[in-house]
Amino acid sequence: MKNKVRVKGELSIYLQWPLILSILLIMATMVVAAVDVQAGVVMSVFTFLYILAALWFYLYQRKHVLAGLVEFSSEYAWIQKQLLSEMIQPYAIADEKGKLLWNNAAFGELLGLERHSRKNLLSLFPELTKDDLEPGEEMFSIHTEYDNRNYRMDLKWVALNDAATLEDILGKDFSREYLLSVYLADETEVLHYKKEIDNQKMVAGLIYLDNYDEALETVEEVRRSLLMALIDRKVNKYISAMNGIVKKLEKDKYFFAIKQQYVQRIQEDRFAILEDVKTVNIGNDMAVTLSIGMGMNGETYNQDYDFARTAIDMALGRGGDQAVIKDGEKIQYFGGKAQQMEKSTRVKARVKAHALRELMENKDRLLIMGHKMPDIDSFGAALGIYRIATSLNKKAHIVINEVTTSVKPMMDRFIGNPDYPEDMFLKGPKAAELVDAATMLVVVDVNRPSITDAPALLRMVKSIVVLDHHRQSSEIIDNAVLSYVEPYASSACEMVAEVLQYIADNIRIRPAEADAMYAGIVIDTLNFTNQTGVRTFEAAAYLRRCGADITRVRKMFRENMAEYQAKADAVRRAEVYREAFAISVCPAEGLASPTIVGAQAANDLLEINGIKASVVLTEYNHVIYLSARSIDEVNVQVMMEILGGGGHRTVAGAQLEGVTIEQARAKVKDAIDEMRKKGEVS
Repeated sequence: MKNKVRVKGELSIYLQWPLILSILLIMATMVVAAVDVQAGVVMSVFTFLYILAALWFYLYQRKHVLAGLVEFSSEYAWIQKQLLSEMIQPYAIADEKGKLLWNNAAFGELLGLERHSRKNLLSLFPELTKDDLEPGEEMFSIHTEYDNRNYRMDLKWVALNDAATLEDILGKDFSREYLLSVYLADETEVLHYKKEIDNQKMVAGLIYLDNYDEALETVEEVRRSLLMALIDRKVNKYISAMNGIVKKLEKDKYFFAIKQQYVQRIQEDRFAILEDVKTVNIGNDMAVTLSIGMGMNGETYNQDYDFARTAIDMALGRGGDQAVIKDGEKIQYFGGKAQQMEKSTRVKARVKAHALRELMENKDRLLIMGHKMPDIDSFGAALGIYRIATSLNKKAHIVINEVTTSVKPMMDRFIGNPDYPEDMFLKGPKAAELVDAATMLVVVDVNRPSITDAPALLRMVKSIVVLDHHRQSSEIIDNAVLSYVEPYASSACEMVAEVLQYIADNIRIRPAEADAMYAGIVIDTLNFTNQTGVRTFEAAAYLRRCGADITRVRKMFRENMAEYQAKADAVRRAEVYREAFAISVCPAEGLASPTIVGAQAANDLLEINGIKASVVLTEYNHVIYLSARSIDEVNVQVMMEILGGGGHRTVAGAQLEGVTIEQARAKVKDAIDEMRKKGEVS
């Protein structure tokens, strides 16, 4: 019995069209005959001839047409197979586990595979993971490298019911639901030219002299021009070595532009100009320091310049003597080894005080907020701003959600005091209810929105003022109408004390407020031994004249026996890492504020000879708090930033979640090793 070729679908309808047209033609003939008999007879003759031709085609020529179609289909499948096999683009098919089932000649030649190789894609391309071998609908790409060439690997899952002829084309029996099609595209040259284009992009930069006026004051007037000439020479030589251009904007400010290809070089030498310029000495007692800000990879050159301005502001906000690169949203820090210089002039404090007063006068209500788990510096600074607001006849509230043991003794002097309203202190949700268009928010002792006491207020209030003494990080309150950040200041209380002296003539703070602000300075400076300058003592003297009592403050902040024992235990258990870094753990059992005790232990560890920096870990409420301290040789702010924290050059901290004490200790050691590798510590 002969096998008959069964025809169905659109092809079957196509072959039947002559017969269908015959019926239509007969109907047309009948209509014509009804109108005119003679014309109908003539029409019927042609209709009869057409029907005979259609029947002959359908009955006798049909098999020849079908045979031709079968032959064409066979040849077409063979051509498809040859095209896939000989296709220039490397192409392969793998199963759900990544095992190669078939590949064309180009794929095999590229990877050096034998004709019937069954290697796994996971072993050929390390960038490909098992997670990628999960069937899906969307095509995905992976960039890989093989034999010093770069490739883009496009992968797409194919359901076999969507590729019915695949077995015929490839000559394989695929008894699987899904197959993985793999395409390789050589992108080596594309990436090379892209890199060349990127290298030719211009990078905008700004260089500021941190201590221009202070350095000149230490030099004889006739030699000052020589000092500036030597600095100009070093700056010009450094930029010219990279085929860049530099333009002096002001006496202490420079603009420069270099190609992006030189950025890696200056990153590797970690901005050698920062240290080189310090060697300029013609009798000046104070070494000159620089701050550098660079912007790159913006959509326009104008945006690169804006990035550079943001970067230089961050460098200055972090204390100067460092470089900051803003690469789009990415920010990198370099340097920051020198102690920040205290500004002898109070011009900036006076300007900021007047600006703050103008803002306050246009508002009806003030909300004052510090950081989470407030310390006495945050609390005292908030009280100072509160006094300013009330003196200007403005309604004011201090936002504080959690009263720590360090703050409670001082806070008790205000709660229930008839001289102060009952709503002086509010929690975050209650303060949020009071927010309207006439409300201003003053943030003290913090410039990172994530660690403010009530971050929601930052999104609700349109008019925000920031007063802080911590070095800025990449996370800042960027919508402030007034930002007064001075890293040289010992404390936020010192800054507020200066503002109080300039904002109005008739403001005089009360003794309880003066005590709190004085305590903030004492605690943050470790009894005037850390981060203390001339203006620190001047602020303390002002508070003393306002009624601050040293003995009363000292009694208020004495330690209990449990806290003292915990601190002593932390010092006793300290581990000395790399012969210069003390790392310890402070026990939290039985302590109301273990984090404060941990910070005190970190301070005490610095009294040990040979210790350059100390880090104390304290576990509290399932969070590990890190308190880092140094004297002058180590920038602990950089160390804590590696761990997601921040602070000052000599006082910093961080918080770690989801890790054990030992894991946190290991992270601290890794951060120290990273800083040693970069040359930031010895």
